Parts: sequence; structure tokens; C-alpha cells
Amino acid sequence: MSEAANQIAEIIENTVESLGFELVRVTYGGGRKPTLQIMAQRPDGTMSVDDCARLSREVSLILDVEDPLPGEYLLEVSSPGIDRPLTRPKDFEQWVGFDAKVELGTQIDGRRRFRGRMLSFDGKTLVMDTDEGEVSLDFDDIAKAKLLLTDELLEAVQKQARNHDDAEAEVLAEK
Repeated sequence: MSEAANQIAEIIENTVESLGFELVRVTYGGGRKPTLQIMAQRPDGTMSVDDCARLSREVSLILDVEDPLPGEYLLEVSSPGIDRPLTRPKDFEQWVGFDAKVELGTQIDGRRRFRGRMLSFDGKTLVMDTDEGEVSLDFDDIAKAKLLLTDELLEAVQKQARNHDDAEAEVLAEK
């Protein structure tokens, strides 16, 4: 994360959490009119369009007061999506068993990029099954990671959404 993105994350994190969301990632950059991208989700992994709009309004108010960024920029608030970035240890734990693309900050045997199935994650080491065999990656050295869109991932996310909808319907029925 860039210095500006880190600063923004620190400024907005408490508000994001107080609204019932988890901050997944903050990025900042671009050309003449840079983009500040904030990815968030509810603890159950969902994020509706209304949630994005509500979070955008609240974050805008904070950023207007704090004014941490020079000049104009675009604010984009979104969910992580299906082929989501993996940024936190809990993301790796949740998605073990699925395919991912990982880029390291330093090289291992002349390579920085790995693609394959995540076999395990113990909070410190990610073990992946790649075309070249099994590889162990130090979590602290992971610069970027994201899930790869597969039929298996789509099926899992759809099942998760159905379970969320069923639970929400139960809560409404109890009222």
C-alpha cells in the first residue's frame, strides 16, 4: 500500500468498522485525476450497492474534513468482488482450497509470481500447488494476491450468497 493509501486507511478505518463493514483494501493513484479506491465488505462477505453508497457518503464527509490528499481525486467505494484481492490473513484462511495468483516483493528461485491452488495458510506461510510443484510463500513477502475466477469459485460464492439470503429471510420472518 502506498503512503497515501495507508494514511487514508488509518483515517477511515474506525468509521468503516462502526458502520458494520470491514476494510479490505485502500489504493490511491493514477494520472491527472487520481482514484482513491476503497474496498469493503460486511463480516459475512456481502456488500450491496446501498452499502457502497452509504459508506461512500460517510467516507466523503471524513475526507472533506481531514483533507489528506492534494488536489482533486475520484472516490470509488466497492465490494471486493468474486475474484477478490487477498490482503489480510483472514482472506487467505477463508479461501484456502481455491486458485490464486500471488506476487511477491522479492524473488524465490528467480520468480516473483505464482499461480495455483492455495493448499494451506497458517498465518505466516502460504503453501500453494503450482504447475511447477508445491511452494511455500512467506505472508510478509506477499505484495499482491487475488483469487482466480473459476467455476468452483463461482459456485462457492453463489452458495454463500444463498446462505446469506436465507439467513436474512429468517431474521425478517422473526420480526
